[in-house]
Amino acid sequence: MPEPYGSDIAPVAALLADRARAAMLTVLLDGRPLSAGELARTAGVSPATASSHLGKLLDGGLVSVVKQGRHRYYRLKGAEVASVIETLSLISPRVQVRSLRQSRQAVALGEARTCYDHLAGRAGVALFDAMITRGLLEPALDAVADEPGRSAYEVSDKGEKSLASIGVDVAAVRASRRRFAGHCLDWTERRPHLNGALGAAVTAGMIEYGWFERGRSRRSLLLTEGGRTGLADVFGCVI
Repeated sequence: MPEPYGSDIAPVAALLADRARAAMLTVLLDGRPLSAGELARTAGVSPATASSHLGKLLDGGLVSVVKQGRHRYYRLKGAEVASVIETLSLISPRVQVRSLRQSRQAVALGEARTCYDHLAGRAGVALFDAMITRGLLEPALDAVADEPGRSAYEVSDKGEKSLASIGVDVAAVRASRRRFAGHCLDWTERRPHLNGALGAAVTAGMIEYGWFERGRSRRSLLLTEGGRTGLADVFGCVI
């Protein structure tokens, strides 16, 4: 018999176990919505098959629909779903690289990418390390890193000033309904990067300031020369 207060993970695990659905969920990790046709091409299935898969993902609460006029676009249900997929990547075998293009994409994703809506990869890990080392982020006194719903970190006064320089209003971010700040274990670096509402705001600010640009492949980000300088000046992060 299941534990009376346990979670039934079998239905979610069954949804993730199909390769086509797994491919769809993985490509949605960059946070931007895609149409059913785009997801069908990504998964290598017919439009009808893709629609069937998307119906199951909708019913299972893993994706949501964004309607724009007559069009429907799909995105991950939220940061929690993205976190589950990233965590599974930690214990999953790497996809075998079979071409120069795949090799270049793998290198780009390892350098800098979006993990749903926050910075990941070598750049994300380095930024998180710098923010902790310089005292811009401090562990919250009343929470632990993996406690759901509560912030694992708080921003120091020094950190608020640094973040304000890239347009991040810490008070406004803290007022959002989302968890303020925590961390993900980065699946390529095996070290933590910043997540939560703060991680999303910092990443959005850096992209808006031109520190990072969208790469050729989905999720990949390119660090600009201005970004390299800005990261060093504002956060003491040398990449």
